[in-house]
Amino acid sequence: MAKQVQTAITPTRTEDYPQWYQQVVKASDMAESSPVRGCMVIKPWGYALWENIQQAMNGLFKKTGVKNAYFPLFIPLSFLEKEAEHVEGFAKECAVVTHHRLEAGPDGGLVPAGKLAEPLIVRPTSETIIGDSFSKWISSYRDLPVLINQWANVVRWEMRTRTFLRTSEFLWQEGHTAHATSEEAFARTEQMLEVYARFAEEFLAIPVIRGRKSDSERFPGAVDTLCIEAMMQDRKALQAGTSHFLGQNFAKSSGITFQSADEKEEHAWTTSWGTSTRLIGGMIMTHGDDDGVIMPPRIAPAHVVLLPIFRKPEEKEAVLAYTRNLAEELSQVSYHGRNIEVEVDEREIGGARGWDWIKKGIPVRAEIGPRDMASDSVFMARRDLSPKEKRGVTREELLATLPDILDEIQATLYDRALAYRKENTTRMDDKEAFYAWFTPTSEEKPEIHGGFALSHWCGDAACEERIKNDLKVTIRCIPFEGEEEDGTCICCGKPSRKRVVFAKAY
Repeated sequence: MAKQVQTAITPTRTEDYPQWYQQVVKASDMAESSPVRGCMVIKPWGYALWENIQQAMNGLFKKTGVKNAYFPLFIPLSFLEKEAEHVEGFAKECAVVTHHRLEAGPDGGLVPAGKLAEPLIVRPTSETIIGDSFSKWISSYRDLPVLINQWANVVRWEMRTRTFLRTSEFLWQEGHTAHATSEEAFARTEQMLEVYARFAEEFLAIPVIRGRKSDSERFPGAVDTLCIEAMMQDRKALQAGTSHFLGQNFAKSSGITFQSADEKEEHAWTTSWGTSTRLIGGMIMTHGDDDGVIMPPRIAPAHVVLLPIFRKPEEKEAVLAYTRNLAEELSQVSYHGRNIEVEVDEREIGGARGWDWIKKGIPVRAEIGPRDMASDSVFMARRDLSPKEKRGVTREELLATLPDILDEIQATLYDRALAYRKENTTRMDDKEAFYAWFTPTSEEKPEIHGGFALSHWCGDAACEERIKNDLKVTIRCIPFEGEEEDGTCICCGKPSRKRVVFAKAY
């Protein structure tokens, strides 16, 4: 009988993927549940990752002319009521403020008092209130385009929550732009989707499929929604970013008008686009293994941890001095516009120390003991390899090659994820096989099954809804890639000219 492999995380991915995910988040010390149902506390290791996401995205945004601003958390109810389709899309998720103070109640507790003249919505998204500002900022074609982004928190009252992936309150960025022409606005919509795709692939090492949403999956109030979709290791899809062409819908409801070059009053054409802390969940589920998180180096909170090791009290001072000196040297090395970020873990807790960093997913670990110090070297391990794979490298070699090692890890993670997606993406034309592929053997505790099915769809929303009701499978996107071809709808058998991506999703 084969010996069972010991893992840092139990259950493993194949044993119970949802529970594996929760245990990875906990073991990596990235976040925890809060006293408020459905909300999370993002701990320093997780928040440092979010800060790196912000920094990288800000750089990409600003290269396209976008500037950051901030808008109110509270949105008057009347603002949402101006755009009927928009408010209908978010109505069930809205948190509503109706009073502005607390007073002592008859039983000694506190009760709401000071009823507001108009209820305020805790922002689920900001199209309406930013539209109000745009209506004041824009009067002439000379004021356009307006290119704004804000980093903020939003609230969408979720019934079923999961840390990072779906919480009642989450952090995000939302971009909003206004333009003089439809063509310019749609070009911006496409441009920002490509920014998201580049970020996901180059920084998070997550391969994505670019495409557009079907009408039923489109953002409420938008004319068109473009998206990037990624495959997680349970073969479900994760929407990793969306970019919306809003047409003139919100401009009309918010009164965003401008005088054109030929002195006609016209409504502006607007866009909005956003990503959130959901990206962190996507990163965990794309790269994590049964020992914890694996951080892509270009976005990791730290690149390398130095672990000083000594067994005798008289060795401690020299080993720590050597380690701290090496940390200082490493922190002067440049890596993709950042200096190498180094952690030095001086805790005296034995082997648990190394496993803590494996579970946190730091790209490189280096142990330094008296023998290593004597040979001016370290004992190095990479997170993308087995924990048992370690090798000695000289101090000089580590300083010279660490950026290349980090790039190798980054490329390995991307290549693994892309290979996994390709392995679990199938062109399917038989309805019976399609239904069997997406139906788990165990309904009570579904095993990992399915994947991305590239199948024909006739374009009828009724077929889309039927598959969703039968299998909990949705059209993730109508991919930009792929030629038109003759085929028949996977649901009804009617003629179709385009394959779409069907999958179960988060």
